[in-house]
Amino acid sequence: MILGGAKVSDKIGVISNLLEKVNVLAIGGGMVFTFLAAQGKNIGKSMVEVDSIPVVKELIARAEVLGVDLRLPSDIVTARAFAADSPATIVGVDDISSDQMGLDIGPESALDFASAISQCKTVFWNGPMGVFEFPAFAEGTRVVAKALTEVSGMTVVGGGDSAAAVRLLGFSDSDFGYISTGGGASLEYLEGKALPGLTALGL
Repeated sequence: MILGGAKVSDKIGVISNLLEKVNVLAIGGGMVFTFLAAQGKNIGKSMVEVDSIPVVKELIARAEVLGVDLRLPSDIVTARAFAADSPATIVGVDDISSDQMGLDIGPESALDFASAISQCKTVFWNGPMGVFEFPAFAEGTRVVAKALTEVSGMTVVGGGDSAAAVRLLGFSDSDFGYISTGGGASLEYLEGKALPGLTALGL
């Protein structure tokens, strides 16, 4: 399972529900900085949900106990400002300076995630790896998307942002097994919640 996007709070239920079912969990996007902060790393001006740090620490510990291969970035593409023309710098996760913000996973991390994806038979992906709307910070998302297109098993891209990202980056819907634009609904389903439409259909 590959998770990205801005808010970790939106994904806590999914992670908690699926930790016992997944072999690999790779985290990118803005939400990863709450994970890095939970590990005590300096994340500079990167977005972080301080209130979610305690539960993220619990999820990290639980993943270790369950033997889940939790993959976090080893490098980050940073910038001083949230802008398309802000100069990009690649740094290790232990070297994010106080005046920088992370806007994408780095090239080493993207290749690591792609390697993990290549070994999976079923892959669910929700949330971009970076600010894909800005070309300088879209490479992580592109590499992950490309890796999904090469999986011989089932691939599911869930969420409007993810669907928009793969299209913007030149991929077509047919490159993936399934694309769901219902991000919130797909996450609720993976959390184990009942969806009114499916319930009405007896599913």
